[in-house]
Amino acid sequence: MTVAATRHGSCLALTFGEPAGIGCDITLLAWQQRRERKLPPFYLIAEAGYLADRAKLLRYNVPIVEAEPHTAAAMFDRALPVVPLGLSVSAQSGRPDATSGPAAIAAIRRAVDDALSGRCTAIVTNPVAKSVLYGSGFTDPGHTEFLAKLAAEATGTPAHPVMMLWSRGLAVIPVTIHIPLKDVPARLTTALIVETGRIAARDLTAKFSIARPRLALSGLNPHAGESGSLGEEERTIIAPAVAQLAADGIDVRGPLPADTMFHESARASYDVALCMYHDQALIPIKMLAFESAVNVTLGLSFVRTSPDHGTAFDIAGSGRADPRSLIAALLLADRLADKTPALAPAK
Repeated sequence: MTVAATRHGSCLALTFGEPAGIGCDITLLAWQQRRERKLPPFYLIAEAGYLADRAKLLRYNVPIVEAEPHTAAAMFDRALPVVPLGLSVSAQSGRPDATSGPAAIAAIRRAVDDALSGRCTAIVTNPVAKSVLYGSGFTDPGHTEFLAKLAAEATGTPAHPVMMLWSRGLAVIPVTIHIPLKDVPARLTTALIVETGRIAARDLTAKFSIARPRLALSGLNPHAGESGSLGEEERTIIAPAVAQLAADGIDVRGPLPADTMFHESARASYDVALCMYHDQALIPIKMLAFESAVNVTLGLSFVRTSPDHGTAFDIAGSGRADPRSLIAALLLADRLADKTPALAPAK
């Protein structure tokens, strides 16, 4: 399967996510707001009956119709198209069960297949619960890594996925992602930082139309190591990565103290902050833009976005879910898909 010059899909593919979570709730709400928010057509990969039951529970007037990717766009304005998985799903709102994991995994697999075969323009993923997936034999650290594995299996080309959280006021990338904090120093290498920075610079130019992206790299330790008195990683790992990226012609600076990188004037000085571990990157953006930030996977041959929040089991089926992050993810996926090389149908 190869990247080529034609795309025959006209819809975004939206995955089921964790059935017992708020994915169904925010999908229904997004469809209700399709006209006022000028949403691109999308189809949900799920089970129509399950979604209809959630709509009934929530008292949302949303017509639901089974569809295929090539028929979904024509139906979208009058009904929410659902591409069926052919699986039985019995999980109740807020209460995942043994059917949750297989349904969530199957939807992701179908979405990647649709993207790589050109049946959709981009993928938007609803939130999953990794603890539930692990009970179904899921072995990857998270969504991002699973998508990269599926893409590599289908194309034969290894992918280095880069998770970026994006909002209008801040974009952040964690260099190490879903690993325990105690393992970060051993997993953080100059080569990993350089590869992450190169992918970030390339995709910010190609997909976000930033001619020369400005990258700011955080330190790992407090005060960026305080000249070695609080840690050596800044001098031995991060600074050499900054030097290599600069030698590539990338506008980069660092390592910077993480505690001074995210106030308003600091944020104006860069296009993306590369942070050394998960929470160092995600805490500031979720403080600033929890309802509007979008998770974007860089480094893949297709576009994937996602809301920046989780499954919210405690409010699923209650009518209190907020669809703004999903709506932002749908709008951004549509924007980025216009800048991604079209995909050829599978041979």
